[in-house]
Amino acid sequence: MRYTVFCGSSSGFDENFKCEAYNLGKALASKTIGLVYGGANVGLMGAVADGCLDHGGEVIGVLPYFLKNVEIEHKALTELFLVESMHDRKAKLNELSHGVIALPGGYGTLEELFEMITWAQLGLHKKPVAILNTDHFYDPLLLMIDKMVEKGFLKQINKEMLIVSDQIEDLLDRMEKYEAPKEGKWIMKEK
Repeated sequence: MRYTVFCGSSSGFDENFKCEAYNLGKALASKTIGLVYGGANVGLMGAVADGCLDHGGEVIGVLPYFLKNVEIEHKALTELFLVESMHDRKAKLNELSHGVIALPGGYGTLEELFEMITWAQLGLHKKPVAILNTDHFYDPLLLMIDKMVEKGFLKQINKEMLIVSDQIEDLLDRMEKYEAPKEGKWIMKEK
């Protein structure tokens, strides 16, 4: 069992983001869940990897060649895959994992999160997709998702596919129990 973690290559301004990333890595190791992530040793990416590695966990990195010197590859990983592009990176991360967790991050983290939840919505995979909502970082995004439901662009059942918690143990427990919805994504206008 492995989970992909998407998160910032920066640590942000609040030290708690880095602490929670480390704690997530530690929790994954304690549950014998491998970590698959972007392969860097900086920011939240480095913190989640270190948390897992420091506690005997398996950590697999996937890093595009062009980011090798920017994101700075982690030298202590169980395994590192070097790939050609960001598309190849996401495909490999998906191939290697049984679920997805997003921590705080920027555009890249949001793009990765939304691609994975979109694939789930379309039935391309049945994996749990989750947000660890450290310090309510994702609250504004969750309000936007509520607006999508309210305005008829997203079904409630598809909204509920996204697992959200601010507690690591609760998040991992809910991911373990996740069952993908059987209903499709398309919304028909009522007459």
